[in-house]
Parts: sequence; structure tokens; C-alpha cells
Amino acid sequence: MHAEVSHFGTSTIRIRFGPLAGSAEFDPQAQTGRVDLRIATAAASTGLPVFDGRLREADLLDSAGQPEAFFVAQRFVFAGRELREVRGEFTLRGTSLPLALTVQRFACYTSPLLQREVCGGDFVAEIERGAYGITFGRPWVGDKVRLQIQVEAIRQ
Repeated sequence: MHAEVSHFGTSTIRIRFGPLAGSAEFDPQAQTGRVDLRIATAAASTGLPVFDGRLREADLLDSAGQPEAFFVAQRFVFAGRELREVRGEFTLRGTSLPLALTVQRFACYTSPLLQREVCGGDFVAEIERGAYGITFGRPWVGDKVRLQIQVEAIRQ
């Protein structure tokens, strides 16, 4: 998972979170599913250790007080047989708000290596960090944060 936010209107700060932990259930015939993701906030990495440490402080990600963020979804939106959106609730710093992940790409295949079905995709969403109590640096650091999530799951 990656997050992107404007920095002083000149560049984009990119933060990588991972690996993610959780589970996913998906039934394309019934067009239903469930996603439970846990994101360790202390795993935030920009590639600059001094900046990574700053992100984990109480006024930003609060990794000591809120070590995990969560995404839980039970609503899958289809257009015909094509998955378009996954809707659920995102919890960050103890605040839970609705979040819709828009599908950029999604497919399933039988892995020749694993001999099992693998489904995966790329999803995007946008949050306002101020809604989760992260206001440090505004207006120089943007309030809108673009989330990019890449997921692959192996049928169990």
C-alpha cells in the first residue's frame, strides 16, 4: 500500500506501508465478499529514516498510541460481472470513516506454480487526513491523501 500527499505544492511525498496483514473472501458468482486488512503504522517508509520517524509521532500517525490502521469491507459493487468498487470502513488513529476503493484492475487466474486460484488487483481511494485528526503541516502539506493498494490473495 502506498499513500501520496502534496508537499508544499512542489512535490509528492510517497509513503509505503507493508506488508499488509489480513484476509479476503470473494465470491464472484454471488458478487459478495469480505476484506479485513491491518496496516502497521510503524511500517511507514518514505526512504528517508528521519522523515519516517517524524511520521510515526503522535501528531501524525501516532504509531505508539495507534499501532495499526484497519480497512474492513463487506460491500462489493459490480457492473455486470466486473468488480468496480469495494466499500467499507477505514480506521486510522482511532477514527473510523467510510471508504470506497475504486478498482483500477482486478482479475483471477489459476497459478501454474501453486495450482490454486489467485485473485488480485490495484485499487485507489482518497482520504482527507484532517478527518482523522492529522492536521500538522496544513496548508503546506496537503490534506488530500491518495491511497494506492495492490493486493493478491491465494484461494485457501
